[in-house]
Amino acid sequence: MNNISTSLRRVGAVFVKELVQMRRDRLTFGMMFGIPILQLILFGYAINTDPKNLPTALLIGEQTPVIRTLIAGLENSGYYDIVLQADDPAASEALLASGQVAFVVSIPAGFTKQLVRGERPQMLIEADASDPAAASNAIARAEAIVSRALHHELQRGPLSHLASQPPPVELIIHARYNPEGKSSYNIVPGLLGVILTMTLVMITAMAMTREVERGTMENLLAMPVNPAEVMIGKITPYVLVGSVQTAVILIAANLLFSVPFAGPIWLLLAGTCIFMFANLALGFTFSTIARSQMQAMQLTFFFFLPSILLSGFMFPFRGMPGWAQILGEALPLTHFLRIVRGVMLKGADLGQLHAPILSICLFTAVIMTVALLRYRRTLD
Repeated sequence: MNNISTSLRRVGAVFVKELVQMRRDRLTFGMMFGIPILQLILFGYAINTDPKNLPTALLIGEQTPVIRTLIAGLENSGYYDIVLQADDPAASEALLASGQVAFVVSIPAGFTKQLVRGERPQMLIEADASDPAAASNAIARAEAIVSRALHHELQRGPLSHLASQPPPVELIIHARYNPEGKSSYNIVPGLLGVILTMTLVMITAMAMTREVERGTMENLLAMPVNPAEVMIGKITPYVLVGSVQTAVILIAANLLFSVPFAGPIWLLLAGTCIFMFANLALGFTFSTIARSQMQAMQLTFFFFLPSILLSGFMFPFRGMPGWAQILGEALPLTHFLRIVRGVMLKGADLGQLHAPILSICLFTAVIMTVALLRYRRTLD
């Protein structure tokens, strides 16, 4: 009995010691509560597999009450949000390729006259299907939405003689960039950004903390190098690692999954290079915050979780609420996904992708500045 009591006291002493250490390690303690709360908020509020209010452009050849009724029916459905009007097919093509709109609705001149004659005029809806989940519900409900929009005219209005006939409008759906709706076309290019984010941030974050744990940090500080030279020297070797990963993923995407490659390779490589430097600079910043490799891994995971959830990789970006989209716009992975999918699936050029490229450059500049400021403070 005495031995049991002594053993329990020892267990209690170890228990108290662990509580004290946990309280002192504020970063780990914060992660224990922060990550579950973050997951709860993101999965509960930000994730939506049925996107609504998708930006839509119009390409119409006439303005009549019937046309206005159709447009109002599309907007009232909750899926189509008319944001602008294209001037010609080339302009609508550029809007879809750049990702400014998810749909282009084309109604030709003479549509109303053909409808009155019972000639079943055609109405074209072009959809950005590079992310099949984002456009699938809006496409599936398009015919019902058009029929419901004309219901009043077909039942009681001047077009009532068409009510008993086949659908008065021939709706043509053109799923652009991924007509077969293959999820691999969307997921595999996105994996390039996800893998680069996970590996480059982590290995760079652990590089500096490893110097501290091994006791070689003093030698590094004693070298006649400034913080910028230390950062460049530390992150440059990992560019080679990222380049090898990029080559492997792109080759596998083509050989194993037959993902198309429609755009210029130089643009994708340039965007990938900028994205790699953004992640490496972020990892260097994390290394100035963490005191151990374990903390560096925790910070990496804390950044990686919202990146894959809010970037549009796992769930449609436009399906998230406004506040979640604002957070997602601050993540470099969000913009890189637009670059890699735009180049590979849409054949987009630099003019159509300059916005996401500039966004990653801005993120890189800000993070590098923070890293240098943090590193100077650690020299004291």
